Amino acid sequence: MGVASLVLEAGGDEDLAVAALMHDVVEDCGGAPMLKEVRRRFGKRVAKIVDECTDADSYPKPPWRERKEKYLRRLRKADADTRLVSAADKLNNVRSILSDYRVIGESIWPRFNGGRTGTLWYYRALLDEFLGYKLNRITGDFELAVNELETLSDSTRVLQSGSE
Repeated sequence: MGVASLVLEAGGDEDLAVAALMHDVVEDCGGAPMLKEVRRRFGKRVAKIVDECTDADSYPKPPWRERKEKYLRRLRKADADTRLVSAADKLNNVRSILSDYRVIGESIWPRFNGGRTGTLWYYRALLDEFLGYKLNRITGDFELAVNELETLSDSTRVLQSGSE
């Protein structure tokens, strides 16, 4: 719901909002057969965006770094609709990470396959990709959130290393 809300606030239409709601369904709920179902129920445009927002449609999923690098390469070629839904998804994710980070700090990182270093790398790489195209409120907010997460994480690490 959060991703769809961000897409609508940024001027997205009904198809984009539906794609935002469904953006994880292929990788989390059945792979290629689920994409066919999305296409059947919601049309080609929605299915295309959902497909392009998917980093893996197989199980088991490929290794984390490989999936993320492949996703970044695909994002470079994606159209504006896919980029908007992807940016909204990533903004929603990084805001959730920030919220949890403010409560539990560095102990958040084991939740993520990429750990601290990989997760921060991925969000910075996404930001760099999004900033290479027309800026909008989502990319602006994403930049603020990524910068804040990096700053909080760096300052916590400095404090922890100084107290040892």
